[in-house]
Amino acid sequence: MTGTGATPVIFILASASPRRLELLGRLGVVPDSVDPADCDETPQRDEPPLAYARRIAAEKAQVVAMRHAGSIILSADTVVAAGRRILGKAETEDDARVCLALLSGRRHRVHSAVTVVDAEGRARHRVSTSTLAFKRLSAREIDAYVASGEWQGKAGGYAVQGYAEAFVRTLTGSHSGVMGLPLYETRALLIAAGVIAP
Repeated sequence: MTGTGATPVIFILASASPRRLELLGRLGVVPDSVDPADCDETPQRDEPPLAYARRIAAEKAQVVAMRHAGSIILSADTVVAAGRRILGKAETEDDARVCLALLSGRRHRVHSAVTVVDAEGRARHRVSTSTLAFKRLSAREIDAYVASGEWQGKAGGYAVQGYAEAFVRTLTGSHSGVMGLPLYETRALLIAAGVIAP
């Protein structure tokens, strides 16, 4: 239970991601419930990656807030972008290979948007943008990473908290944001909502 008043307020994580649950734990926060949003995550025509991340995080929060009036809702969306191209979650080995080949030897951005809807229904938003540079990947390295299966369901076809971290030459921004939940921005939103004491 959370909240600073006499009536406890339910805090809900609108995500099935075990990484987001783990990262919340680093802030000393455990949600009362996990209720993933089920919404259409198709990018709109010519939608920039940053705008897409913000929109999807906000929509996820609203979907879950409608199911839990009076609760505090936290949602997030993480987008890997190569230029203006949004790299979705890799579902097949071919998806992963395409993403890794595209990211090999170049910089890309990761936008991690967070929305918190407070108990009164007010939505607050924050976004973290990180820039990563991958080493040039050999065909053998790509084959080995694809064989590991670590890419499955990951935006951009990689998980920075796993073996793919060895491919990162530089990372400017938020490591937790690249993982899926930027802790600095999330903490600020949870303080504003009364989940964390300032």
